[in-house]
Amino acid sequence: MADVREGGSVLITCDWKGEELAKHLPVQFKKQAAQKKIHLYAIDSTAIAQELGLGSRTNTILQAAFFKITKVIPIEKAEQYMKEAIKKTYGNKGDKIVNMNYAAVEKGIELVQEIPVPEEWAKLTDVPSAVDGKLPKWIRNIQIPVNKMEGDKIPVSEFADAADGTMPAGTSKYEKRGIAVNVPVWDSSKCVQCNQCSYVCPHAAIRPFLVTADETAKAPQGFKVAKAKGSGMEAYQFSIQNAVLDCTGCGSCAKVCPAKALTMEPLDNHLADEVGFEYAIALPAKKNPLGVNTVKGSQFEQPLLEFPGACPGCGETPYAKLLTQLFGDRMYIATATGCSQVWATSFPSFPYTTNKKGQGPAVGGSLFENNAEFGMGIYLAAQRQRMSLLEDTQALIAKTADSKVKAAAEAWVNAYDDAEASKLTGATYKEILAACKASGEEGELVAKILGEADQLTKKSIWFFGGDGWAYDIGYGGLDHVIASGADVNIMVFDTEVYSNTGGQASKATPTGAVAEFAAAGKRTKKKDLGMMAMSYGDVYVAQVAMGANQSQFLKAVLEAESYHGPSIIIAYAPCINHGLRCGMSDVQGEIKRAVEVGYWQLYRYNPLLIEKGKNPFQLDSKEPAGDFQAFLKGEVRYSSLERSFPEEAVKLFAKTEKEAKARYAKYQALAK
Repeated sequence: MADVREGGSVLITCDWKGEELAKHLPVQFKKQAAQKKIHLYAIDSTAIAQELGLGSRTNTILQAAFFKITKVIPIEKAEQYMKEAIKKTYGNKGDKIVNMNYAAVEKGIELVQEIPVPEEWAKLTDVPSAVDGKLPKWIRNIQIPVNKMEGDKIPVSEFADAADGTMPAGTSKYEKRGIAVNVPVWDSSKCVQCNQCSYVCPHAAIRPFLVTADETAKAPQGFKVAKAKGSGMEAYQFSIQNAVLDCTGCGSCAKVCPAKALTMEPLDNHLADEVGFEYAIALPAKKNPLGVNTVKGSQFEQPLLEFPGACPGCGETPYAKLLTQLFGDRMYIATATGCSQVWATSFPSFPYTTNKKGQGPAVGGSLFENNAEFGMGIYLAAQRQRMSLLEDTQALIAKTADSKVKAAAEAWVNAYDDAEASKLTGATYKEILAACKASGEEGELVAKILGEADQLTKKSIWFFGGDGWAYDIGYGGLDHVIASGADVNIMVFDTEVYSNTGGQASKATPTGAVAEFAAAGKRTKKKDLGMMAMSYGDVYVAQVAMGANQSQFLKAVLEAESYHGPSIIIAYAPCINHGLRCGMSDVQGEIKRAVEVGYWQLYRYNPLLIEKGKNPFQLDSKEPAGDFQAFLKGEVRYSSLERSFPEEAVKLFAKTEKEAKARYAKYQALAK
C-alpha cells in the first residue's frame, strides 16, 4: 500500500466478497486504504479462468479489469485492442483458444466489483503479531521486507551476517504464501501407503510420517492416522500431512495416487491442516524401517529441498528433491544458471534446508556456461581437504600410543571412500578424538583433525542444470569433466528447451517442436547426450523418467552415486513451455505417455558390469506402443505447428517419429 497514491485504485483477486473480504484484509491495509481514500476492487479471476477452461491463466481477465478500473482509454477501445491482440497472439492455436480469451476479456470487464472502504477503517489500531518477534533475524529484517518490495529500505548493516555471500538455509518455509486454490485432502481409509504422492510432489508439501501411539495421542485435533503397513512398521501409525500454505495446488499427488485417496478441495476449508503438518515435522526423527532402496522407503527420509519457487507441477524439482532425501546431509550442489538456479537460489528465499542435526546440502550457483567447471572446482577442493585429513590421520596413527584413537583412526581410513561407512566411522573417530588427552605434536594433529571434522564423511558432489547448459552452452565444460574420471554426479533436467528464458530451442529440442528461434518447427534432430557420454566407456549414464518408472529412477540414482567415477543422469522434465493438453497437474502422466509411445527411452549404462563380464547397457523401456503422433499433438509446442504449417507438420512429425524409433532400435541393439 505504500506505493499507492491518495485516491488510487487497488485490485484484489480472491473469492471473498463483502464482509468476508473485510475480515481477511490486514488491519494495516484497511487503515491505509481509508486514510488514502483508496478505491478498492475485487474479482474472482481464478474461478472465472477455471469456468472458461483457462486453468490457472488469469492474466487476460485481470488486464481487462485493469482497463475497466483505470479508464486510461475508453473501455470499448480497450476491449477491441485486447481482442485484436488475442487473435494475433493465439490465432495459430485454434478458435477454441481465441474464443476462451475473448470470453476472459468480457468477464474481466463485467465481473470486477468495487468494494466499499468505510471511513472508520482509518481509526483501526494495528496490533503487532506475537509470531513476528519469534522469527529468525534474517526472516524479520530481510526476507519479509524484500517480499513486501521494501528491500531498498533495508540498511546495509543488516547484511553483516551475509557479508561472505552466503545465505541461511531453509528460509522458504517461512513464506507461507497460501497460493493454492485447492489442496489435497487425505482419506486414510483408502490409502495403500505407497508414498507415491510424496515422491512426485514438486514442492515437498505432502509427506508421509510414522508416529508412535503416544505421539498420536498428543496430536492436534483432526490429525488423521492409519495403522502402518509393512515389515518393521508394527510399532507405528502412518499419516499423510500436507503443508497447505506451502502447497501450490498443482494436483500431481492426487493424479498419481493409485487408490484415489487424495481429493483436491478448497484451501479455505483446510487451513487448519497446517497445524497437523507443523506438529508432524517437529516430532523426533526416527530410523527409517524400510531403508531408501524403495520408492516407499525413500519417502520416510526428510526432503532437504522444500517449497521451492518452481512452477506448480514442475517436472524438475521432484528429481532434485529425491536426491536430497538420499544424500542431502553430505551433498555439495553446483547449479547452472537456469531453472534449477531460479527455483532454488532466488534471493531472499532459500528452499534447500537442513535435517534435525543441522546437516544439509551446500549449494552454490554459477554462470550458465561454466557450471561444470565450477562444480569441478568444488570437487577438487573437497578432495584436497579430505586428502589433507587422511594424511593427518595417517600421521596420527604412526604417532599415537592410544589404542582407542589408533583403532578409530584405522577404521576411518579403511572406510575413507565409502559414503555410509565413512559417516559412521567418522562419527566414532571424532567422538574419541574429542575425549582424548593428547599433547605436543600428537595434540596438534588431534586439534587439526577435529577442526576439519566436517570432511570425515565422503561428500556427494552433484552438478544441476538444464539441457540449455548441458547440451549447449556448457557442453564443453561438461565433456571435460566426464572425461576427467572425477567422482562427480551430473543431473540434467531435460525440458528440451531453454525453459527459464522463454522456451528457446536447444540442442535437446526434438525435430518438429516449435520453440523460440524454431517457429516453423525445429529441423534438426535431438542431440544424443547419453550416447556421447557412453563413448568414454568409464562414465555411468542413465536416462530416466520418474512418471514412467519410479523405481528405475531411484535405482539409477543409487547406482550413479555409488559409482567411483563420473556419472550423468538425463531426466525427462516436462515444462510449462510445452503447453501440455493435460495441464501441469498431470506432468507425471505426460512423462509416462512419452515413454510408452517411444518418445523418450529409459536405460542405464553401468561400467562396473564390464568387469563382471556383463553387458553394461540395460534398456529399461518396453517396446513402444500407442499413437506417437497423438502424443505429439497433445502438446502445444507440436500442435501449433500443425495449425501454422500443416504440410510441414506432416513431414516433421513423421521425421520425429522415425528418429525416435531409430533411437530405440539403436538402444535395443546395444542391450543385446
